[in-house]
Amino acid sequence: MFQSPFSASLFAFRQTAFRYVDLRILPALLFLTYPFSSFSEEPAKPSAPFTVNPTLFTKHGDTFPALKSPDGVQHFTVFEGVETQAGYNHGAVLTGFKGQLFCQWQTSGKDEDGPGTHVIYSVSEDGEHWTKSRVLAPSREHAIVTSGGWWTQGDTLIAFINVWPDDAPQKQGHTEYATSSDGINWSAFKPVTGAGGRPVQGIIEQDLKALPSGRILTAFHMQPGLHATPYYTEDPSATSGWTAGSFTPLPHKDTISRELEPSSFVDADNNIVMTFRDQAGSFRVLASVSKDNGDTWSLPAVTGMPDSRAKQSAGNLPDGTAYLVNNPSGTKDRLPLVVTLSRDGKHFDHALFARDESTLPPMKFAGKYKRTGYSYPKSIVWRDALWISYAVNKEDIAVTRIPVSSLRIQDSLETNPD
Repeated sequence: MFQSPFSASLFAFRQTAFRYVDLRILPALLFLTYPFSSFSEEPAKPSAPFTVNPTLFTKHGDTFPALKSPDGVQHFTVFEGVETQAGYNHGAVLTGFKGQLFCQWQTSGKDEDGPGTHVIYSVSEDGEHWTKSRVLAPSREHAIVTSGGWWTQGDTLIAFINVWPDDAPQKQGHTEYATSSDGINWSAFKPVTGAGGRPVQGIIEQDLKALPSGRILTAFHMQPGLHATPYYTEDPSATSGWTAGSFTPLPHKDTISRELEPSSFVDADNNIVMTFRDQAGSFRVLASVSKDNGDTWSLPAVTGMPDSRAKQSAGNLPDGTAYLVNNPSGTKDRLPLVVTLSRDGKHFDHALFARDESTLPPMKFAGKYKRTGYSYPKSIVWRDALWISYAVNKEDIAVTRIPVSSLRIQDSLETNPD
């Protein structure tokens, strides 16, 4: 076998040195004289796109003493669950259209994703008083149907739904859409298509966002299974032309990706930050950043933002302030519901209760996978307020209204000194 002059010299040095060395330092000598290339280095962990002031979420028992409620916050009930008929309600999503607020969600008699799960919606002129719910997407014989979110294009309202076939080899599905000019009469549902004209084989995330460039951004959970992937389109209706960004997920041994149910905001440098639920159970928000308008994405990183391993909602206020709405419990508890704020999207250092435990009613009905708390928030800015939709105990649908003026960091947000 070939032996280089360097390795031969190193061998001779070892042989000579070991004759005289104190055996107590032999391990250290072996380490120092062993070729460094023989040691494997662990890959560096990706750095998070933003930081969080850790004192915001310091607990005293079950309370967060640094947090307080914003001025003018209001809570309204959209829909009350009905035992055996509509005892399970979840996945509420809002949009504004022609001066009205629309809210859609999935519903079933008792259990999460139970037989007959379908999508209903309600409409409000002011966010406080809501119409009787209407069926948006009826139940299907061989699939369940869940809420997929909204989009508007001029005088057209677009509703997305997710279809989960019963005979799929694993949990997976596809996305469909319908359109309406009045929010009452709807077209037939059609598949959402990609850039090549074929149906997108994935479940759409409910947080579609218009980027500063005019692109529309969201994510699909792609087949086989559910693998969260950022997607964008130039189609102003958001119903076709969807293109996958270049995205490498974190390793995860499952048919479901570690990254799930993302949302997004834009930071002060116009970078897009996508936030994810961490299915690996870190109870921290994951985040990835795109610096090229959604074409490519960084490796997701674990951030300092506590979470409940649940859906969350991010975005920007009119002045550019970045926000994140979630349950920062650091456990599976979906309490409280909190809005965390950052002037530049790079350091989150202010937070407020959107809704705390003091207004949580008791759970009324039993059901599979039901959980107390404020679940799966989604949010929009409408009429000078941040509106947050969510499920209460996975049985009622509610919205919270916070005036944008109460979310101005320089004016009204101070940590509670008590």
